[in-house]
This record gives sequence, C-alpha cells and structure tokens, in this order.
Amino acid sequence: MSNVISSIASYLSRDVESLDIIGQNVANMRTVGYRTERLKGDFRAATASTDRTLSMLDGNLDKTGASLDLAIQGQGFFVVDVNGQERLTRNGQFHLNEDRQLVDDMGRAVMGESGPITLDTAAVQIGADGAIKDGDKQIDTLRIVGVANADGLREIGDGLYAYSGAPGEWNGSLHQGALERSNVDPGTEMVRLMEVTRHAQSVQRAIQAYDTAMQSGVSHLGDNA
Repeated sequence: MSNVISSIASYLSRDVESLDIIGQNVANMRTVGYRTERLKGDFRAATASTDRTLSMLDGNLDKTGASLDLAIQGQGFFVVDVNGQERLTRNGQFHLNEDRQLVDDMGRAVMGESGPITLDTAAVQIGADGAIKDGDKQIDTLRIVGVANADGLREIGDGLYAYSGAPGEWNGSLHQGALERSNVDPGTEMVRLMEVTRHAQSVQRAIQAYDTAMQSGVSHLGDNA
C-alpha cells in the first residue's frame, strides 16, 4: 500500500508544481524578456521530475524608439554584473547612470567585451551584432552569451538567470530602440491550466477511492475480530 500512497503523493506534488509554474508565467506576461517555464517532460508521467526548464522561443518586439532599449532575437542573453558575478538577462531596458555607465533597470552594470560600458552620450548607434558606435568611433561591443542548453539556465529573480552550461554560439540579431516582450503564450497557459486541473481532480478522486478502500478494509477486519 505504501507504493500506492507514494505514487499518489508524487502525482499530486507535480500537479502543485505545475500550477505554481503556470501562475508564475501568467504573472510575468508583461515582464520584459521573461522566459516561459515548464516542468521537464510530461507532468502526468509516472517517472516525471519536478525539475524546470525554460522556453527559448523569441518574444515579440515592442518598438520604443529609445536608443538604449535593446532586444535580442535568437538564443542569446545580455550579461550584467551582480556583486561581482556575471548573470544573464533578456531584459534590454538600459539607461546611463550618473557616472555615464550603461546599466539595466535595477542599476546593474551591463557588460561589454571590455567590461562595464561607459558612454559620453545615449545617442549612440548599436548594430545587430552588438557593436556600439558614436559616429564613426566604435566604443565597445555588448557581450552576448549564446545558450546551447536551456537546462543549464536557472531563474534567480529580477529577470536574471544563472547559467551552468557551456557557452554556445549566438547567431541572432540585436534590435535598437525595441524591447522583447515575455514569450508567455496566454492560450497555451490556459490549456495547460485546464490539463493540470483535470489531472489534479483525477488524483483527488484516486485519494478518495483509496481512503474508502482502506476504511472498508478496517471495518471488515473489525467485523471479523
């Protein structure tokens, strides 16, 4: 009987985890550069895990016209400095701080190939390859990390990701004056919500059936005592 209880508990745990992920995805539908999360494999499978993975599909672009708003297309990430550690992000909503350093919306330094980027003016040209030019002068190139394996990405909050995999080649393009929307698909999340809810209801019925069977067995034993 312990195997039955263990299996039911495992299914229920994955359903709860799936609902948590769906809620997180929906809550971040308007978060710039947010990556949709999923459980690895089919949550209904007996051997499914509760490990998460990220969708690497591009989100749609919003044209803003701001020279320091940048959107990545392709499997690449900007690099920002967080207390001396490099973290990845798809949120390209950048600006200059009081020291004329390029920073993200939380004030973290955006990294170029030569380290933190300092600009004399926000009126720069940023090419599809990340090259930053002031007139004819190239100042730096944005550091963009290609991600070959989405399973190596771990969401750590504030739109940041830690990456434990090997860097891959980024073959995408950068768009100046635009921001990438979240890649959450509302229709897909609604379908997933209905699937998980139905599965959770079936698990609940299994729990009730098991409880009824156990009570019947106990009563039978009592009658034969």
